[in-house]
Amino acid sequence: MKNILFPILLLVSVILSAQKEDKKEKVKPIPKAQSFVTKHQGVFGGKTINYTSTAEETYLTNKEGDSIATFWSVAYTKSPMGNVGKRPVTFVFNGGPGSASMWLHLGFFGPKVVKTDSDAKQDDGAAPYNFVHNEHGLLDLTDLVFIDPVGTGFSRLVGKGKPKDFYGLKEDVDSFAQFIRTWVTENERWFSPKYLAGESYGTTRAAALGKALEGSGQNMALNGMILISQALDYAGSTSAHHNITSYVTYLPSMSATAWYHKKAGQGKALEDFVEESRNFTYDTYAPALYKGNLLSATEKEAIAKKLAYFTGLDKKYILQSNLRILMGRFQKKLLEDEGLAIGRLDGRFMGDEADKVSERPHLGDAASYKISSAYTASLNHYLASELKVKMDRPYITSGGGSNWRWRTVPDTQYWEPMPVNTAPHLGETMRRNPAMKVMVASGYYDLITPFFDAEYTFARNGIVTDRVEMTYYEAGHMMYTHEPDLIKLSKDIRKFLTAE
Repeated sequence: MKNILFPILLLVSVILSAQKEDKKEKVKPIPKAQSFVTKHQGVFGGKTINYTSTAEETYLTNKEGDSIATFWSVAYTKSPMGNVGKRPVTFVFNGGPGSASMWLHLGFFGPKVVKTDSDAKQDDGAAPYNFVHNEHGLLDLTDLVFIDPVGTGFSRLVGKGKPKDFYGLKEDVDSFAQFIRTWVTENERWFSPKYLAGESYGTTRAAALGKALEGSGQNMALNGMILISQALDYAGSTSAHHNITSYVTYLPSMSATAWYHKKAGQGKALEDFVEESRNFTYDTYAPALYKGNLLSATEKEAIAKKLAYFTGLDKKYILQSNLRILMGRFQKKLLEDEGLAIGRLDGRFMGDEADKVSERPHLGDAASYKISSAYTASLNHYLASELKVKMDRPYITSGGGSNWRWRTVPDTQYWEPMPVNTAPHLGETMRRNPAMKVMVASGYYDLITPFFDAEYTFARNGIVTDRVEMTYYEAGHMMYTHEPDLIKLSKDIRKFLTAE
């Protein structure tokens, strides 16, 4: 019996051991970091600039020194650089969370840009696309480093890296801080003026990143931030039932968009109509929202009449909505008589949807699907043909944003869920660093991060308003898709970078 039992027990032991081995975490390989360097020349700001493009992977490590991810970046540096203390470097990134830096790279900051219909009337169509030299680029004033977070671009997990190490507000900020310090150290740029340029969630990141860069025993002070379509306090950029703040912050953008589509404010200049909407929002609409059911029928009727005046929507519909208009509904209702839904990122765009009576656009955002093919194709063409990038995997324009961890404190620390707000971090950083200045660029027709929310956010949260420059554009979230605004944005940033 013993002779039979022993082999059986041995077999069971081997099976259990094998199962345990299978359950062990499989460590991802750590391949050699790739780097592609090319030389170029271009005219920016009227000056001929020789520059080097360095498209490469940079390894990030954990506290034990193990490589856990590789960040993909494309850097454009003037050659020769000259005095390092007089040559700024600007770190550029988009948002999402989970978006690569493609939009700012090929839409505005990069040495070449893709051109889509400036008036937002035509779809980008199919290849080939209009990809041209960016004469309004900023390489005459600053070096540029475009950064893709893990899960986007060619950035990915390696070794012992896990999604939870990067896919969260704090985790994402920490990874960017490590990358920037590494890049600055390896490129000997600690004495260079340093700027962050972020768009949308990228501004959420930037506000927290400024604070993070002050810590970890490696205090890095920034000279400034360029916040495009800011999203610092999510209470003002989340159109949802019972969120009173959002009804306030979105109304002036609805007014501007209704004006653009000739549904409201006709005979008035855009800025004048917007100012009228601002005053109504602060003085009348906000108190009415807080009063709620305590409003009399007469008061409700008067508020509904004014809302109809500012939004172009039917007064009866507004009363049925209890004086509260959700953005998704506004997108469908504004041009309902034409059977069109307007874009969210940019209210100038329009989509012809099969379901004319759905509560919100069901095809997606017209402001996104009407330009994204041109950007994606141009990016892939540019990397391969001009930057000579040859990688063994595709460039991911968006990814890694699902199951995002919004918790802002460690698990052991008390935290009650509330809207994300990194604006106080920005306020603290500005007070600790009196040399840091901020530029906020907002589009009048941005229906996802409204311009009035920028004003509302920057008027509080401890922000030093004397060092904040607010600029406005007659387009949406990506205002640079509108040619006149691309030119204006370039002039505004140039002024910001060179101001004493």
